[in-house]
Amino acid sequence: MFFYLSKIFWFFIQPLNLAIFLLLAGLLAAMIGRRRLAVTGSVLAFLILALSAWTSLGAMMLNPLEERFARPKLPEKIDGIVVLGGGFEGAINLVRGGYELNGSGDRMVEAAVLARRFPTAKIVVSGGTGELFLDGEGDAATAPRLLTALGVTADRLILENKSRNTYENAVFTKELVTPKRGETWLLVTSAFHMPRAKALFDKAGFATVPWPVDYRTSGREGVGLFRDNPADSLQATTTAIREWIGLFAYWLSGRIDQPFPGPGG
Repeated sequence: MFFYLSKIFWFFIQPLNLAIFLLLAGLLAAMIGRRRLAVTGSVLAFLILALSAWTSLGAMMLNPLEERFARPKLPEKIDGIVVLGGGFEGAINLVRGGYELNGSGDRMVEAAVLARRFPTAKIVVSGGTGELFLDGEGDAATAPRLLTALGVTADRLILENKSRNTYENAVFTKELVTPKRGETWLLVTSAFHMPRAKALFDKAGFATVPWPVDYRTSGREGVGLFRDNPADSLQATTTAIREWIGLFAYWLSGRIDQPFPGPGG
């Protein structure tokens, strides 16, 4: 139920969709003579789009998430690497059978780099189909095509293809891997996503070393206009809002212990 409610809520609340619904509400209000309501809906829609696309709001919201877990010094020995899904264009790969990467594709690239650096480590790819309305191939189904093409042998891969969200990534991966005491596992995901992911793996009893990738900010962002192109700024704002809402929802539901988890817990 949590999965479906979260997907439906996010469909309505993400900035672009919310602006469209507000514009629609304003248009309907104008048609029935509710001028004040029509103006309110139109102004709110404009503010959402303008702040999301023309300002540095998204980058400023993403930066604290990305700075929460710094990359540590790599251990000398790694037993396994867990890379979370979300890096592939699932709908395209389902039809074309390739391994097209999206904006989070650094997760998979870094997994291949780490696999070469630690040639005895197991590589776990965790990610099924997490879309409610769109058909797509899960990352665990696509990843072997890319990773084997990059030189990672198939016998090193462990594929978890049932999870639909980060909570299920942690729980299902723990069940599949059953890590042993004293083993060292890296957790690879986007830097903005690391606080939630690390907290969920800790809660599941799977100790990992965080290895953030896919940075979206330089760390030098400040308040400003037109710091990036509007499409990328809108995407950054959307990503940041989704992650902050995800943290708060997981905390309220008891799936993580803190609303903004950090290295200390």
